[in-house]
Amino acid sequence: MEMLQVSKLIKTKDEEQRKALNAWAKRGFIGSIIAGTGFGKSRCGVLAVGKTIDTVEDARALVLVPTTQLQDQFKQEFIKWNYEHLLDRVDVMCYQSAYKLEDNHYDIVICDEIHLGLSPEYRKFFENNTYKRLLCMTATLPEDIEYKELLDNISPIAYRITLDECVNLGLVSPYEVICVPVELTAIEEQEYKKANNTFVYAKYVLGQFDAFDQAKYIMGAGKHTATQQEKAAAAQFYRSIRQRKAVVDHADNKLAMLQKIVIKHIGEKILVFGGSNEFTNRLAEATDTFSTVYHSGKTKKQREQALIDFRSGTKPVLCSTKALNQGFDVADATMAVICGLTSKGLTMIQRVGRIIRYQEGKRGKIVCLYVKGSQEEKWLKSSVKTLKNVVWK
Repeated sequence: MEMLQVSKLIKTKDEEQRKALNAWAKRGFIGSIIAGTGFGKSRCGVLAVGKTIDTVEDARALVLVPTTQLQDQFKQEFIKWNYEHLLDRVDVMCYQSAYKLEDNHYDIVICDEIHLGLSPEYRKFFENNTYKRLLCMTATLPEDIEYKELLDNISPIAYRITLDECVNLGLVSPYEVICVPVELTAIEEQEYKKANNTFVYAKYVLGQFDAFDQAKYIMGAGKHTATQQEKAAAAQFYRSIRQRKAVVDHADNKLAMLQKIVIKHIGEKILVFGGSNEFTNRLAEATDTFSTVYHSGKTKKQREQALIDFRSGTKPVLCSTKALNQGFDVADATMAVICGLTSKGLTMIQRVGRIIRYQEGKRGKIVCLYVKGSQEEKWLKSSVKTLKNVVWK
């Protein structure tokens, strides 16, 4: 029965991936695939490169990714799908290097996690280089309006499938998001109220409803014409936002709640996401016997060992900040505990995707710890609004 299920999964995935590539081809080989984690976007990229350069002598391809980890993983995808022989004609680069390229021409460019490659700096690649074909891929559209419009201009949507549609097709395992409130300590409550009062005052000075736009303008293009009061309010506005986030990100009661969750789920592999590297370290210390740490503050050797320990089960709890948001794949990870939240739906979808890679009988569980009544609760509601299986405790 399990073999039949796996065969059906492979067949369904292949059909959907080819449907996506056909839609891309119909758009003249310039377009984007928007698909939830677990769909197999990497394979789409490899197949697109293969079909473009395999039989064309001297044809070249470029694959752009956001991290060195994904550089290595994408090369492995070519090997996995029997296109290893093309690697000497495929450059795999990070966006932070590729934007410096000028006057290069490629037969095809693949942009993985394209939402991270659209900044004013990174978009220079598209302005200064040429290509015949372009395939951009991400789990969901950028939430920033400017980035969304830019993507639509350079690589319009060719194919789109949501995370929940992937679940319905059986491409990934079903999931449940459980939102669990925690309280601030008395001292944390005072710190939060102080930062929030400053935020409310600064917002009032800046004009209430368009305060964000006003603060951005004053700190940027309008800094030479703004009054001292306006400059002070804009600075206070941003500082208070950071201070509020720091309080909820580092809430002590999240540590105790994580301990309870880990003990209750001994025997399972758990991913833990903190809001900062500092708090991620504290989360790992709180569950020391079970945990290892993977984030940008660790050396490459330390990160590699953390993955080895996690995958082997030696350390079944892997604590990270942002480094595992993209491209991490452990099929038998069954739970995620999110202790550092943002309002971005993309970040939530990526984190959910980390633990719903298909495995027979698996149901992924994502526990979101949030400070009740704070801005963090609003962020959480915003980040899960497109997901169906959400439970509030």
